[in-house]
Amino acid sequence: MKFLLTAVASLVLAGCASFDGRGLAPGTPAAEVERVMGPAADKRVHDGETWLYFPRQPYGQATYVARIGSDARLIAIEQRLTDDNLAKIVAGKTRVDEVRELFGPPYTDTNFQRMQREILEYRMRSDSSPVPYAVYVQASPDGIVREVYKMSDPDYRLGDCCNP
Repeated sequence: MKFLLTAVASLVLAGCASFDGRGLAPGTPAAEVERVMGPAADKRVHDGETWLYFPRQPYGQATYVARIGSDARLIAIEQRLTDDNLAKIVAGKTRVDEVRELFGPPYTDTNFQRMQREILEYRMRSDSSPVPYAVYVQASPDGIVREVYKMSDPDYRLGDCCNP
């Protein structure tokens, strides 16, 4: 019985470790990063690095980016859905492709023809509130962000998590 409990606990911990890449150190081969975290949802090249995107939305409310150097080894893993990164999105200036590079693949991507808007939805947590947020980034057909809305997650109900 003790062996069974230890095995189950090990599996649970292994599953948690792969969620955010905990335990992966700089210098880890890129293949090992994807083995631990799963296949990347998107890959982009930026300033000589390859960025691997691992969205954990909607309920994980995070997107992790593993930055891989030209030597195919891990540089760092970053959580991208943060208040600081959200502040970098400026209506009328930021391009929708810059949002995708910063935040990674959205939870939903909807094109509203009549509104002439593409709306990217991200689910995130904020350091300023225990309630998760839904972020809606609206872009016009020219690819420029026109509106950014951050509001309480419409699917969140107080008491859904962590209350005894």
